Amino acid sequence: MAIGKKVWIIPDCELPYPGEGVLKGHESVIIVNDTDEVANIKVKIYLVDKDCDADITWTVLPGRVRCFRMNDLEDMCGFEVPYETQYAMKVTSSCDIVLQYGRLDNRQTNLAYYTTLGYTE
Repeated sequence: MAIGKKVWIIPDCELPYPGEGVLKGHESVIIVNDTDEVANIKVKIYLVDKDCDADITWTVLPGRVRCFRMNDLEDMCGFEVPYETQYAMKVTSSCDIVLQYGRLDNRQTNLAYYTTLGYTE
């Protein structure tokens, strides 16, 4: 039996600058497709001070995992995520998926990395 949900919210996004260290600052969304169908995914970006009409679509094949980087223009379908600016994401899939969000922030010597599941009902 496949697990997951079709709609996820990630409320606390803020892309850090890559920084100078070996490990580069970034944000990523990791998606697992535990179904036997292709997951066609739409991403909506919420900005603090304006609407965003970015057309972001992702695909994850059946039984696969895929990582999408917020600082990768190809992953973001040409949308340039602003650095150090709060935003949120809504991820809507054609089939059930499991979504995890991660951020590596190396703007200080004691770098921070954390991951969390998005919110879903």
